[in-house]
Amino acid sequence: MSEEPLFTFGVIADIQYADLDDGMNFARTRKRFYRNSLQLLRNARESWCGSAVQPEFVLQLGDVIDGFNSQHDASRSALDAVLSEFRSSSLEVHHVWGNHEFYNFSRQELLSSELNSSLHVHRRLREPRPGGDVYAYSFSPYPGFCFVVLDAYDVSLLGLERESEQYQRALSLIQKHNPHEDLNSPPCPTASDRFVGRFTKFNGGFSQEQLDWLDALLSCADDKQEKVTIVSHLPVHPDSTDPVCLSWNYSALLQLLHTHPSVVLFMAGHDHDGGYHWDRPSGVHHLTVEGVIETPPDSDAFGTVCVYRDRWS
Repeated sequence: MSEEPLFTFGVIADIQYADLDDGMNFARTRKRFYRNSLQLLRNARESWCGSAVQPEFVLQLGDVIDGFNSQHDASRSALDAVLSEFRSSSLEVHHVWGNHEFYNFSRQELLSSELNSSLHVHRRLREPRPGGDVYAYSFSPYPGFCFVVLDAYDVSLLGLERESEQYQRALSLIQKHNPHEDLNSPPCPTASDRFVGRFTKFNGGFSQEQLDWLDALLSCADDKQEKVTIVSHLPVHPDSTDPVCLSWNYSALLQLLHTHPSVVLFMAGHDHDGGYHWDRPSGVHHLTVEGVIETPPDSDAFGTVCVYRDRWS
């Protein structure tokens, strides 16, 4: 008799839906299937709902709609189309925020929206959470397991008023590393920082307040001998992604992971090609999930993870 998993969950990243004809990525090297991304989300939902054992929850890793929606005054209609797909099932969805969320909405709008899962998902949520406008929280789907949703744009130029102190601090930080007038253009690697290309406007970082909160949460998980999965839109290990997709202060997060044996997995989106790396010193697996938006119509881009006591598959 085959062993049953303790629980399962779904994962999907970078849907970037827009009611637009197919286009190209920023570098004009890859095709993007804006309308078809909604169909691929539907395929994922139907697969999850049709499974003999439905997932306990779904992790949506950010960039749920495309930034082009803002230019066409279609941000809310596009978001409603995507959320309607999720609403048409009983699946519990945990939304992560990416850069495209902030291209369409301000941080304050997101905090009061359906994309703020901490307002709408009440089962298994844990306290405390970071203060202020930081969008981060944790939940436990099964005894001995903890999931942490991080705010990868806690420090960024996106979703903020230019006059705000938070925006000005982020601008000062990025301009120390990026000399370009267009801050979406990555700086070239240097001898002192091979991964300096991450300092672009479409990336962001984790505030010290959020890092301190995570440190305390993981210390508690260490004491309880829990297994922790962390999710973020931005990857934090250079070997799990194109370095241009890294968080601004990825190294601070990596150093934190190295001090907490409870962490087993870090999942991210943002890099549409996906990636994987096992960080041997910490034992943490870093998985970057492939993006829906650049997946051709005859393929699919989602995953279902089965969690057992001694492994994930």
